[in-house]
Amino acid sequence: MKKQIAILGSTGSIGTQALQVIAEHSDLYEVYALTANNQVELLIEQARKFMPEVVVIANEAKYIQLKEALNDLPIKVYAGDDALAQVVEAAPIDIVLTAMVGFAGLKPTINAIRAKKKIALANKETLVVAGELINDLTQQFGSAILPVDSEHSAIFQCLVGEVGNNVEKIILTASGGPFRTCNLSQLKTVTKVQALKHPNWDMGAKITIDSASMMNKGFEVIEAKWLFGLKPEQIDVVVHPQSIIHSMVQFEDGAVKAQLGVPDMRVPIQYAFSYPDRLHSSFDRLDFSTCGNLTFEKPDTTRFRNLALAYEALHQAGNMPCIVNAANEVAVAAFLRNRVSFLGMSDVIEKVMQTVSYIKTPTYDDYVATDAEARRVAKEIMNFNI
Repeated sequence: MKKQIAILGSTGSIGTQALQVIAEHSDLYEVYALTANNQVELLIEQARKFMPEVVVIANEAKYIQLKEALNDLPIKVYAGDDALAQVVEAAPIDIVLTAMVGFAGLKPTINAIRAKKKIALANKETLVVAGELINDLTQQFGSAILPVDSEHSAIFQCLVGEVGNNVEKIILTASGGPFRTCNLSQLKTVTKVQALKHPNWDMGAKITIDSASMMNKGFEVIEAKWLFGLKPEQIDVVVHPQSIIHSMVQFEDGAVKAQLGVPDMRVPIQYAFSYPDRLHSSFDRLDFSTCGNLTFEKPDTTRFRNLALAYEALHQAGNMPCIVNAANEVAVAAFLRNRVSFLGMSDVIEKVMQTVSYIKTPTYDDYVATDAEARRVAKEIMNFNI
């Protein structure tokens, strides 16, 4: 029986690469559901190629276009956030790939966990915003979460076979982004065009900006706490510009294991689908004779304050990571519209952290309210509406 896969965010970078993995292993995997937010033309193209049972477009204004384009096919078509959150509950689904961006991924991920689906997690914000709640739910419903982020997949792969062996710390690698060597004066004039040019990875706009500001790495630190049950002081970050070592684990005897490979997200996507097995792939291989020097640097949290803010949120816990995530989403949207400077994004996030109500032990409703309040405050600070 082929594994039935639902892809939340099929038109994004992770979603499109996941479809490449499924196409390469069409004897093992089949698309059950495809969802997108706005990119209806690409969603139509994907649906006609992969023939899922269901497609969902979150933007209800695009429903008629989607429905009419697929009228000749036996595909169920729905629209809206509720439909998107509900589609993951369908009985035939084996794996839900959460590749949506931002807070929007939380509700469908919770529904998939309650439905006892295997979660291939690419939406890091789910654990950033509500890590404790998600962990409680996975234990309650027995749903497995397998990381898709290249760094967390690397940690996961390094831990396979190490049951009972104590981890001293993990080391998340960061490329450093396009501004790794820039000084503060240069960072003051960074444009969105410059920030959208990542040196190693091809990603969506939001995550590319997060990578440039190192907020993406900060979110990965928070995510790692919940994925691997670690304390903040057990999570280190090292800048590794070549992006060949995807992350490392240091054990209590001092030994370090690392996972290496070319920068290709299809590898961790495929491993999340196939775990515990490894499948053959046609992806590029790492050639040590040509990869050159591997270098490492300590991250500079003076120039890249977002990483420090993320660690601060992790230490404060409660709803503080949720506050940081919401403020960052609004700040990035404003930066992409030239309404705030590159360094100004950190100022906005810090002000929102200082302003929004802190809740030590939040419920799901608290997270929703916190997200709304933090977005409102961030918009007021920048006088920005989206």
